[in-house]
Amino acid sequence: MSDSVLFQALVYLAAAVLCVPIARRLGLGSVLGYLIAGVLIGPHVLKLVGHGAHVMHFAEFGVVMMLFLVGLELKPSLLWELRKPIFGLGGLQVLGTAAAVAGAALAFGVDWRLAVAVGLVAAMSSTAIVLQSLGEKGLLKTAGGQASFAVLLFQDLAVIPILAVFPLLAVGAVTAPAAEGSSRPGWLQALFVFGAVGLIVLAGRFVVRPLFRLLAETRLREVFTAFALLLVVAIASLMVTVGLSPALGTFLAGVVLADSEYRHELESDIEPFKGLLLGLFFISVGAEIDFHLLVERPLLVAGLLVGVLALKAGVMYGIARGFGLDRPGRWLTALGLAQVGEFAFVLINVGEQQRVWGAEVSRPLVAVVALSMLVTPALFVLLERVVLPRVSGGGAARPHDAVAHDDAAVVMAGFGRVGQVVGRMLRMAGHPVTVLDLDPAMVDLLRRLGQSVYYGDASRLDLLVAAGCARAKLFVLAIDDPEKSVEVAELVRRHFPNLPILARARNRGHYYRLRRVGVAGIFRETLGTSLELGEAALRQLGSRAHTAHRVALRWREHDEAALEDMARFTGEDQSVWLAEAKKALENFERAMRDELTGVSTGEKDPGWDNETLRAEVKGRAAPPTTTDQAS
Repeated sequence: MSDSVLFQALVYLAAAVLCVPIARRLGLGSVLGYLIAGVLIGPHVLKLVGHGAHVMHFAEFGVVMMLFLVGLELKPSLLWELRKPIFGLGGLQVLGTAAAVAGAALAFGVDWRLAVAVGLVAAMSSTAIVLQSLGEKGLLKTAGGQASFAVLLFQDLAVIPILAVFPLLAVGAVTAPAAEGSSRPGWLQALFVFGAVGLIVLAGRFVVRPLFRLLAETRLREVFTAFALLLVVAIASLMVTVGLSPALGTFLAGVVLADSEYRHELESDIEPFKGLLLGLFFISVGAEIDFHLLVERPLLVAGLLVGVLALKAGVMYGIARGFGLDRPGRWLTALGLAQVGEFAFVLINVGEQQRVWGAEVSRPLVAVVALSMLVTPALFVLLERVVLPRVSGGGAARPHDAVAHDDAAVVMAGFGRVGQVVGRMLRMAGHPVTVLDLDPAMVDLLRRLGQSVYYGDASRLDLLVAAGCARAKLFVLAIDDPEKSVEVAELVRRHFPNLPILARARNRGHYYRLRRVGVAGIFRETLGTSLELGEAALRQLGSRAHTAHRVALRWREHDEAALEDMARFTGEDQSVWLAEAKKALENFERAMRDELTGVSTGEKDPGWDNETLRAEVKGRAAPPTTTDQAS
């Protein structure tokens, strides 16, 4: 182990570069990769780094930056709309978890003051890990993701009163150095707090924006970036000075600047620093795990860890159910917020300073906090791969709707952005459609709009039979999830072999999987829009309308031919597939270059002659095998 700054930087960066891609490749997420990297280089495994408290303090600034960026995404109007989940869900979660953990501690004979303090520490969850994991897995915009965000936001707000309560829970006189600002009278401390918050709001409105405008006029990107960092550091320092959480202050500043015209510029400037420092924070957490304590007292640490996770998950599940969240949302909030968060390290340190507990309590607490953060990405994997598929499908809380046997000509699975357009077109043309969809909110909304949509899982044979697949003339597969789409296609092809299927494909891989199942009519997602955009661009640049349209038609034909040709090699070795793909790409570009010659050289296309016009119309008369694509 070396104390050289360069060596330490080398170790941290090498660990991140090696472990994070492997973890992402295995589907474990980047957070778990960082934590594993910290465990490996820490003082208990490879011993390349020690217990770096200074590194942890530096890395915690990544959390501060993350809260600033989160604030930039929240306009005050949106924050006001979320007041109910923030103070309702969040408040009940903090109070309920603290009470449950404190009650369990009291049952084991722990002093009530220590029990309450431990309960307040355990109530915190990891903003950094949860938000990053929800973002990576695309769950942040779900009902459970929004509820989780509201709870995390309230927890950040709750740090202030918790810090104020800790001195009252001390078992003895405070002999440690007092925190900055703690010697002030209570009324003066409150005045400082309100003054700091007011200063941030006023400065964000009347000072920061003009300064950003002035710096933007210099067109010096590095100066703008420096000022963005200065803003975050200054606000964090101000919050620490008045005894508040720096993350709370930067979050407030982000909310104030959410309406600013420089919001996107701020995000792009700070994002790289936030990502790097958050990674360093997670590595430091992994390195802080005391494996000697795990060896000395494994049952104690394991019992505390399992107990805290179970209590937090149980309390959160009950609260989420009381607030009317669906089963996926309940499980997401319960398992996603079961860990103890990064602010717990701060509270543990303050508790030791205030003589709330000694090292015999803080050591296992630190181990439990670190381990709970370490297992959180694994809990998200369990949630995503095991729990959500069960509670969102056959085990959903809402029973599947009884489907009326109305002998509809078309059965459709999925009624999102694609299915709605197709379904409405069919209905306007006089073809009745029976629709199955698994989004209960969407089903209820569309029913209020007069649409005939049923809540049900199209991968269940009994629902397909009830929907009339045995009598239908067409099955439209518009599910956006490729895995579920292929599963439904296999089921329909197996039990209703004579029922034609028209399917939506998200990308080429999804297209090939549907082809292997036996689906002939496959429509890729964005090719139509892309061709329309390209056609409009050619017209804008001076091409005649019929010339640009012909180019788009030719592009579609060549692309579909290339796609069909490559389908032969999807089961081959990757090197064979890559070689054929490269060859197909060259042939495609050569053919399209010939088509585009007249456009790129500015030559005037005389238009369609009668023979080619008839051929092209005839060639597009039948339904195509593919349309919209996402490459």
